Amino acid sequence: MFGLGIPEMVIILVVVVVLVTVIVLAARAGARPSTQLAWRTPGLMPPISSDLQERVRELCAEGKKIHAIKAVREGTGLGLKEAKDIVDALDAGRPVPVVDPSAPRGDLASRVRELKAAGRAEQAVFLVRGETGMTQAEAEIFVNAL
Repeated sequence: MFGLGIPEMVIILVVVVVLVTVIVLAARAGARPSTQLAWRTPGLMPPISSDLQERVRELCAEGKKIHAIKAVREGTGLGLKEAKDIVDALDAGRPVPVVDPSAPRGDLASRVRELKAAGRAEQAVFLVRGETGMTQAEAEIFVNAL
């Protein structure tokens, strides 16, 4: 079959079984792709809702910091370190960006056009970088193309 002998077929079968096993174990462990690419820039914390912030504060007050970190991870799609940093900030009383769920949000291109029309092209580049994870150069190209 395709010039493959028994040893080659066994190797292929073993590789397929190992890959399937890894995928199944990762799925069972709760692994999921990151859903928010906007906060890939190191040092930037994502805005989280005031409801989630209140829940985190309650959990910290009850001594359930691990549950608070888990809630942040589930609510934002962040990794462990970033979620822990947010929980630590909230527990220490430091401010964390807030998302206003009632605020109307247009698509990215519309918001960039509005910023450019207002003469705030630099802020438009910052917005694009924050929401897409683009580099400075890529964001500038995007903004200039609109």
